[in-house]
Amino acid sequence: MFGADDLSALLVTLKLAALSTTILLLLGTPLAWWLASTRSRVKIVVDAVVALPLILPPTVMGFYLLIALGPDGPLGRLTQALGGASPAFTFTGLVIGSVVYSLPFVVQPLQDAFAAIGRRPLEVAATLRASPLDRFLTVSLPLARHGYLTALVLGFAHTVGEFGVVLMIGGSIPGETRVLSIAIYDHVEALEYGQAHLLSGVLLALSFLMLLVLYGLKRRYRVARA
Repeated sequence: MFGADDLSALLVTLKLAALSTTILLLLGTPLAWWLASTRSRVKIVVDAVVALPLILPPTVMGFYLLIALGPDGPLGRLTQALGGASPAFTFTGLVIGSVVYSLPFVVQPLQDAFAAIGRRPLEVAATLRASPLDRFLTVSLPLARHGYLTALVLGFAHTVGEFGVVLMIGGSIPGETRVLSIAIYDHVEALEYGQAHLLSGVLLALSFLMLLVLYGLKRRYRVARA
């Protein structure tokens, strides 16, 4: 059964995934909207930066984030100047790292959903004197709901399964930065394969369930549109 440390790791993991996904949706929405609608020449650069975590090794990203969040890094110095502590090896640091590393899993589905809407529905709304904000809230957001569903599931699932980045930034502090993926690694190192199997099974079942819900809802959405 789960020990106290493993239950703590589960709670930290779920808390981290929920908070990171919420922040990603809030930050990713305007970014995805801009990427889907802009004709700026810098779009290709922003697209590449957003997609970078897809191909960059997690340890490399984790290393540079650790440098940035550390006491001598720019973000670490900023938080200390504001009266706080360095985010490295804290839950706050885990959230920052998770948001950066899971960014493309949220922004790209939203960007594709906004791009698929096209200009025609927004032009029709404009002829009815709807403001840009009204057009976004009443036209774009409802039509992009399937993109939000995909972004929500992928962002949450990717955060739950993170290992390299969270290990580099947060280490393995029980109740603070020790998440399920790190707990599994610790059990394997200690040759506690039974506990490792149990925690791995939890992650496997959780990931499968989220994907099952995602594909089921997307199928219902396609049938409803047909």
